[in-house]
Amino acid sequence: MLEFYPKSSYIEVNKFMPFVKEKFYIEEETIAFLYVMRTLNYTQGEAQRHIAKGRLLIDGESMTYTGAKIQGDVEMVFFRPKGTGVRPTFQNNHFMIFEKPSGVLVHPNTMATPYSMLDEVRTIAGDNANATHRIDMETSGLLLASKHKKAEHHLKNAFEKRTIKKSYLAWVDGKLAEPFTSTECIKVNNKGYDETKHKVFISDEGKRAHTDFVPLEYDAHLDATLIACYPHTGRLHQIRIHLFHVKHPILGDPIYGASFEASDAYLDMLQSEEDRLIQHGAPRLMLHAQSLEFVYESRFYIESKMDFVSQKSLIYPPEKRVFNKG
Repeated sequence: MLEFYPKSSYIEVNKFMPFVKEKFYIEEETIAFLYVMRTLNYTQGEAQRHIAKGRLLIDGESMTYTGAKIQGDVEMVFFRPKGTGVRPTFQNNHFMIFEKPSGVLVHPNTMATPYSMLDEVRTIAGDNANATHRIDMETSGLLLASKHKKAEHHLKNAFEKRTIKKSYLAWVDGKLAEPFTSTECIKVNNKGYDETKHKVFISDEGKRAHTDFVPLEYDAHLDATLIACYPHTGRLHQIRIHLFHVKHPILGDPIYGASFEASDAYLDMLQSEEDRLIQHGAPRLMLHAQSLEFVYESRFYIESKMDFVSQKSLIYPPEKRVFNKG
């Protein structure tokens, strides 16, 4: 029997959300994580995390001990994808490439997330398919997804070892005329967000980071430069903080290049459309994942088909936008 969460459940969702609660009957006593592995086709680690998150229920209550023995009626909460018909721009037997729109998450960040790219990935290739790298919600562009566990392991490992080369395009505030390199170390903000909403900082105490930047086009009317970005390391918000550090924040960035008050309003979803334009310069983060180059049996070089250059039409006039350039 399939049912969606009722309002009385421990988390409230609606019928459009991809997490469902399904009832199962276990005839013979079995260890909890083994049952989840067999039923949902999970690895041991995935099954244990599933239980630890409270997604196995007995008599309506979450149980979190993965080694417990269970029998009889149980309920499980799990992800059931609801694709919208988005197709990959390229695919083979091992992986798929999608064009992720700005504003869409790669993975659901809570069980209340109504839609993410994972819906499309698993609708097409099944429960063992997965996105293999992260892209910020407001960043658009190429997303590489595996079709099976072997491909997922291979591709994630390649990202970790930096053997997959990535490039991005960005529209930034102000004029940049010459290529440059940033090797500033990046430190994650572990001190809370009472004074700033920045997730990371430039700090000698941080981890090594390296990004090359090449200006491509300057629009004097918008006082904005289109630049190509080549990250050689994979730190959180690396491109964003490196550009903010040189006082050319990415247009539309709601965190770096914005006041505390503006960032706070954005994160609390209290910011009006007009304030978003005034305070951040664009209705979205003007960053785009442009290309991927990697080896999987053969060498692949894939470029985005989206015309990101024309996205400059979204940029607010310079005389009307406000920036905190640090």
